[in-house]
Amino acid sequence: MGRVETIAGAMAAAVGHLGVQRDQTRFRLGLVDGWGIPAGASVLEVGCGQGDMTAVLADAVGPGGRVVAVDIAEPSYGSPVTLGESAAFLAAGPLGSRIDIRFGVDVLDEATSFPDDEFDYVVLSHCSWYFASLDQLLRTLTRVRPWARRLCFSEWDLRPRGVEQLPHLLAVLVQGHVEAVGARGEGNVRTPFSHEALLRILAEAGWRVASELDVDTTGLQDADWEVDAARRMAGSDERFAELSPLAREFLISQLDVLGSLAKSKGNEPLPSYALTADRA
Repeated sequence: MGRVETIAGAMAAAVGHLGVQRDQTRFRLGLVDGWGIPAGASVLEVGCGQGDMTAVLADAVGPGGRVVAVDIAEPSYGSPVTLGESAAFLAAGPLGSRIDIRFGVDVLDEATSFPDDEFDYVVLSHCSWYFASLDQLLRTLTRVRPWARRLCFSEWDLRPRGVEQLPHLLAVLVQGHVEAVGARGEGNVRTPFSHEALLRILAEAGWRVASELDVDTTGLQDADWEVDAARRMAGSDERFAELSPLAREFLISQLDVLGSLAKSKGNEPLPSYALTADRA
């Protein structure tokens, strides 16, 4: 059994959906290999969610390393597999002894703390658009800075490289707009920010970019997931009732455009960027 199949098989979401999990795992392997996280390393992962990246990190650090993965959500969150169920499945597998997953953990809470230089790496992978604001991301990157020697970061890139990626772009911008005008959306995306905005935040938080890389997103299902999340807003009259007429009509027009551009399935995902940064 290959590396991708072994890691994917450790995930609860792979049961009945192994092909999707293989695609997600292959993508994250590209990230971790590009970051150069070696065997024996200690890693703090912020925003671990279902553990897709957690499993890949555990594979990379080997039996001599460790991964502490935290998420602000409670273990009951998620569907059809909850975070807690996914973590328990992962812990029972061959990678479980290297992983410590903790839910309901806010790194901005003073009760959450680690010694300086406790970790070799801190990882935030495709979770930063879920933050409530750029200020929350800035404070998080500042907070974790003493705990790890190097930051590994990845996120979707708002700069499409072809018209086929426009539905994904529009879907995340619609979700971000819904949040910005004060109507909580159905999906996880709350603050879709640009690559340039991230670079400004890193500098303000005291991180200096060391390397950047692109990772192939071909075959990922995320564009379809975000298009579906945006489409579910189309009938949300109650949610939009308190918005100004201008904001409401603008959002409806964006959803109209998304409906005309997006496929029912097989939308092409946006590019992804990844980087490493050291403490300035």
